Amino acid sequence: MLDFEFASPDDLCRAVAKRAREMRLAADLTQEGLAARSGVSLGSLKRFESTGAISLESLARLAITLRAEDGFGGLFSPRPFATMAEVLAVPPAKRRRGRKS
Repeated sequence: MLDFEFASPDDLCRAVAKRAREMRLAADLTQEGLAARSGVSLGSLKRFESTGAISLESLARLAITLRAEDGFGGLFSPRPFATMAEVLAVPPAKRRRGRKS
């Protein structure tokens, strides 16, 4: 999980792209090599590394190829409570009632 704050969604995307590029270089892969191994087009990979823009499916393909897919496991996970006041502030869950035919 990322441990730093972002000013905007663009900042978040660029930070993820920078980390992916660093992992690619650490694995001694060229952009062409990573594109071929992951099934992501070279153009998409180049755009991702320079702007942070990429489809979720392509990002998942790159993550799997770079062995970084475990980062997806925490995506949209509930944050743990920091205080008892936070626990008590959560409204009770609404229960769905079955429909009668």
